[in-house]
Amino acid sequence: MGPTPENVLEQYHTVTGFPRMPPLATLGKHQSRWNYVDVEDAVGVNRKFDQHDIPYDVLWLDIEHTDGKKYFTWHPSHFANPGTLLDALEASKRHLVTIVDPHIKKDAGYDVYNKIKNHDYFTKTKDGGLYDGWCWPGTSSYPDFCNPAVRGLWATFFKMDYYPHNRVDLWTWNDMNEPSVFNGPEVTMPRDNLHKCSSNSYGVEHRDVHNVYGFYHHMATVEGHLLRAPNVRPFVLTRSFFAGSHRLGAIWTGDNMAKWEHLAISVPMLVSLCMCGTSFVGSDVPGFFYDAEPELFKRWHQLGIWYPFYRGHAHLETKRREPWMLGEEITQNVREQVTARYQMLPT
Repeated sequence: MGPTPENVLEQYHTVTGFPRMPPLATLGKHQSRWNYVDVEDAVGVNRKFDQHDIPYDVLWLDIEHTDGKKYFTWHPSHFANPGTLLDALEASKRHLVTIVDPHIKKDAGYDVYNKIKNHDYFTKTKDGGLYDGWCWPGTSSYPDFCNPAVRGLWATFFKMDYYPHNRVDLWTWNDMNEPSVFNGPEVTMPRDNLHKCSSNSYGVEHRDVHNVYGFYHHMATVEGHLLRAPNVRPFVLTRSFFAGSHRLGAIWTGDNMAKWEHLAISVPMLVSLCMCGTSFVGSDVPGFFYDAEPELFKRWHQLGIWYPFYRGHAHLETKRREPWMLGEEITQNVREQVTARYQMLPT
């Protein structure tokens, strides 16, 4: 290896691959929250960014936009007319991201669950039974993404004629894909769960593939975007990643806190990731948990505009934190910072 750091990175990418060119809009500002209440709320946020003259490109919807945490669905009352939101964003030349986690609600009336179960594509227990864990939807099953056939089926869920109100530029957020299992050992799957991978039987233990589970979930989602629109650049954000994930999309550092020490640690975390060949990375601004004091909010946006991936995000129990909610001084400061970022983007 080497002898220079530049040589090391070149050699690493020769083995693991090079990043794909992301959509230009994904280099702009992203605005997210767990969760915007309904279509009207989300449309209003989009409109107010224009009213306050703050550039942004991508709006995000967290788990509450779904029907009972069933991914590839929309909440029947709060998001009954997502086309209204998608049309408003399209008119503003902006984009929407929806969350699609790997845990699948165990529900006989849920088509995604039935399709995966009927193909025998869920992860198994050590005794060969269907593994169930607990996550956002309640009792859930976990697709065996290590199996290429499972990834192929997952990709079909992103097709225009399957995902309701789909658009070729409806992008995706893959969260909880370590995988997270609330009632599992170490908040994940048992190490002796079984995967099929590319063999003919369930003979690979989870302990041997744990670190690539999220990588393959991410890969399957990107394959879905490309199946939907082969000539459109995909965008998929992931929390879990592995060597080679940089080929697939963006990565963020997970659920941080609105604390000064979390602002500070984001710098070495992201620089370290970049030095390891994973360059499209970011941390939630101004911290996911807890309410950010105004000075921290301002300073984190001043830092965040230099993150490769720049997203404002917030926990369900935090106060609303769109910039204009913190007064004119903060609004003006964020406007100046975000505008400076856009001035540096390619045109």
